[in-house]
Amino acid sequence: MQALEDKGLLKDELFRRLTEFSAYDAPWRNGRTFAYMYDAGSEVEEVAKRAYTQYLSENGLDPTAFPSLLRMENEVVGIAARHLNAPEGAAGNFTSGGTESCMLAVKTARDYARAVKPHIKEPEIILPVTAHAAFHKGAHYFGLKKVLVQVDPVSFRADPKAIEAAITPNTIQIVASAVSYAHGVLDPIAEIGGLAQSRGLLFHVDGCIGAWLLPFFRRLGARIPDFDFTVPGVTSMSMDFHKYAYCPKGASVVLHRSKELRRYQIFTCAEYTGYTLINPTMLSTKPGGAVAAAWAVLNFLGDEGYMRFARRIRDASVAILDGIRAIPGLRLLGETDTNLIAFTADEFSVFHVIDEMKKRGWLLQAQLGYMGSKDNVHLSVGQSNFEQVPEFLIDLRASVDAARAIPRSNVVEELKAEVKKLTPADMTPQTLARLMDLAGLSGGRLPARMADLNQILDALPPRLCEMALTDFFNDMYMPRR
Repeated sequence: MQALEDKGLLKDELFRRLTEFSAYDAPWRNGRTFAYMYDAGSEVEEVAKRAYTQYLSENGLDPTAFPSLLRMENEVVGIAARHLNAPEGAAGNFTSGGTESCMLAVKTARDYARAVKPHIKEPEIILPVTAHAAFHKGAHYFGLKKVLVQVDPVSFRADPKAIEAAITPNTIQIVASAVSYAHGVLDPIAEIGGLAQSRGLLFHVDGCIGAWLLPFFRRLGARIPDFDFTVPGVTSMSMDFHKYAYCPKGASVVLHRSKELRRYQIFTCAEYTGYTLINPTMLSTKPGGAVAAAWAVLNFLGDEGYMRFARRIRDASVAILDGIRAIPGLRLLGETDTNLIAFTADEFSVFHVIDEMKKRGWLLQAQLGYMGSKDNVHLSVGQSNFEQVPEFLIDLRASVDAARAIPRSNVVEELKAEVKKLTPADMTPQTLARLMDLAGLSGGRLPARMADLNQILDALPPRLCEMALTDFFNDMYMPRR
């Protein structure tokens, strides 16, 4: 197991090792990455790093100790509130990321219901199957029953009628997306908002990945229905800055229509012998660098800079969509409202396409099938991808041809048939270990090509897939001996 060096390493050796560690990381600065990273270019990165390091050590735990952090947080939240047409008196907080923002919205709904609707003993939250997993995590952490509802099978938009049918006397919150991560589509927010308002329910709009871009796309001519606080029934929203506002991770915001509602988000504890703890968000210690860097990037780029990025993102997305439509064998899932694209194939595994694109130097994201959404390739198109689109489409066509020529694996087909019969009761440690070994997941190591593994995971029922991946990650995060 790793131990401290007897004597500290020299700086040159430290940074040599850090550089060495990154040898197999995704080379995200070359415009060939379509997941996880959001590259605004070297100038913005320099601004962000300088601002972050200037506030590297400051702690947002106590705003009276570092009022500069409070000021920057309030200004950043103000930018978000104006961007999303929040009313006078709206309140919000800077968070570490979209998951924290979404979980805080769930926590707020639970505590609001405890205070205002104390007769509800088993609170429920309604989630379209396209709602982000962060809400499942929030329901799990905060003890709420999640009620999943189907979406339109073609557009993948939330279905207001299905949501209405799912409302019970125990419902405390409805969630919709602007836009959904998987397919990039905007749910009918106005219709759902009217439903929530008529039933006296809190309504959260998850705009973590889409809400920053949507107003810019609208100004560029896209037909974007109302999705923000202009819809009267919307009571809270989440929006990330570390995605298409191009701020460093982690930078997100959760907004509430009023500070009276936001009050239920805050946790305060005076029942112990230490300092009184007041946490508006999940974290206690909050790195000052994150909010400083977000403040700096937002003010450095300004409206003009973000419009320039939005135009590049939209043009790149349109070109990629047209290119996918022109490749025989591929089909789009839904019609994206933004820059998030999902496509699949019926004659061959798209997971082989991802492997073939990786051979050609591209990073794409795999999405497993679920509830009518077939297994697919996901693209998050950014401004840095703009110049690479022609080469991307050439390589995509070649990768599709290569994937089509790969014969089906008998081992994979047999294993897929076997795992479809399994139930959670069958998943003993021994069965799980054998399955993971056959799938190439043993020992916390991944195979060079992921297609066979992804096909097996795709065949597993969701609960068994969760169990397998939980064990895999439990193996992966272990100190080296």
